[in-house]
Amino acid sequence: MSRRRTLGTKKKIALLVSAATVAGGGAFVMASTSNAAPPTPRSASESTVCLGLATALGNNQKFIADQRANPDAQSEARIANREAVVAEIKRKQEASGCAVGESAQDSQTAQPSQPAQSAQPPAASAQPSQPAESAPAGDAGDGAAASGQQVCNGSTVTLSGEGGAPAASSNQFPAGTKLKVTNLDNNKSTTVEVTSVSGSCALLNNAAFEQVREPGKFLIRRALIEKVG
Repeated sequence: MSRRRTLGTKKKIALLVSAATVAGGGAFVMASTSNAAPPTPRSASESTVCLGLATALGNNQKFIADQRANPDAQSEARIANREAVVAEIKRKQEASGCAVGESAQDSQTAQPSQPAQSAQPPAASAQPSQPAESAPAGDAGDGAAASGQQVCNGSTVTLSGEGGAPAASSNQFPAGTKLKVTNLDNNKSTTVEVTSVSGSCALLNNAAFEQVREPGKFLIRRALIEKVG
């Protein structure tokens, strides 16, 4: 009887050791899984999407800073509107896997594309073929706009994040000015009216940007901007 008890005790010890080993291994696996690092957000230098969002964020932040430095009767309302736009851009950065809060000014991101812009006059002279591109936007006067005055040479174009009908904002042209923006990478163009002030030469609101954008991109590197009215 004592021998049976002894063997039973040894078996129990062996079973306990095995159970502890299994439990320890499971805990190690769980710890390893929980300690796995999350994906690293992409920077503006690594992604065109992130660069476009960073540029849009920088332009809106500059606009807010300018309004605070030189306020007028409408500054408070403009700032509140742009702060909502900034929040929306940050949500888009997070959803796109970009570094949230990273910003870039239009003047900085435009530098790499300037050599290509200097070679663009031939493209401007070929604009008579563009009215068909502009027709979907409902701009009946685009045919005459093809020979407008080229402005903002070397500037990139991005979205302001604002809703509403197709429109633009600018820090160089007053409200009421008509600008024609052509994406030279896909030859799509739109003619819009400047309705508000922004932190760069030309920012398109969401509706206008959709008319000329390339799928998945938030920045037009090769843009032709013309003042047509």
